[in-house]
Amino acid sequence: MDLSIAAILAQDGITSGAVYALLALALVLVFSVTRVIFIPQGEFVAFGALTLAAIQADKFPLSATLLVLLGILSFIQETVTAILGRNGESRPAVVRRIALAFLKFVLLPLAVYAFARLYGHATLAMPLQVLLTLLIVVPMGPMVYRLAFQPLAEASTLVLLIVSVAVHYALIGIGLLMFGAEGSRTTPFSDASFQVGGLTVSGQSCVIIGVALLLIVALYLYFERTLSGKALRATAVNRLGAQLVGIGTVQAGRLAFTLAAALGALCGILIAPLTTVYYDSGFLIGLKGFVGAIIGGLGSYPIAAAGALLVGLLESYSSFWASAFKEVIVFTLIIPVLLWRSLTSKQVDEGDQ
Repeated sequence: MDLSIAAILAQDGITSGAVYALLALALVLVFSVTRVIFIPQGEFVAFGALTLAAIQADKFPLSATLLVLLGILSFIQETVTAILGRNGESRPAVVRRIALAFLKFVLLPLAVYAFARLYGHATLAMPLQVLLTLLIVVPMGPMVYRLAFQPLAEASTLVLLIVSVAVHYALIGIGLLMFGAEGSRTTPFSDASFQVGGLTVSGQSCVIIGVALLLIVALYLYFERTLSGKALRATAVNRLGAQLVGIGTVQAGRLAFTLAAALGALCGILIAPLTTVYYDSGFLIGLKGFVGAIIGGLGSYPIAAAGALLVGLLESYSSFWASAFKEVIVFTLIIPVLLWRSLTSKQVDEGDQ
């Protein structure tokens, strides 16, 4: 391997690592706030890429129909919960709660569906195509939380993991039904290329790395400077303590899933011009982000991002040296990390809990 090949592989690794870093941050966020190992994170990647591909192919994105169906189910669940578990609320308060749920879960998804039906065509400007894709995919995050995880918020981590696996398989089946077995690519955001020494840097790679850096900075400012971001951090540090000081852990969970869905959909939009995305491609991509999150112990954002970047670089160089075993090499990275954490972590006996 000469220096030019090493530089090309480093560029590919950093580009992939930037995407894995965003997914790792989303996984750490969801786990720290809700204790859910969010296995379906990859499905939002696939939904984002394939929804944009459908719009660019001048086809109606069936994910908009899924959004409406999830909204109706969420509204029914919210209505039943409001009626059966009033907890001393007056009848006008319950009616207002149901009306707000109808607005969020029914009217807004129907508005997005109508916009996609009327204007979701290939002639739409690229920024508006991306915006429409996000409007369709991102609201699915809090709806999935409302349907699958919120009723089990106090369950054990093992139960939440089983539910997460079930949601993953359900979304994969729905993805096959909506998008079919054929893969799709989208139009690149930039066809430009730049010469840096002897290395040709593609504009698409610059877009991915630039957007990833902007999102990481935006997340940092959000958690450090905003009230809702600080509430999420407090919920992640101590869920019971956050409840005692009046922070709504249900709202924190919905917000965490919304951010995770947004990051997943953006990752799908960013990678779709570089690789063919299938209905089940998101699982493998999300799993590599999960390896980065594990390196960070599912608790440290900077270490998770650095671990995801390491995963991208390892995958890139492995594809050169042993392309048939690159996935094995990447996922083997998790073994020494788990061994090290098991040896250095403090053991707690059941009697001490």
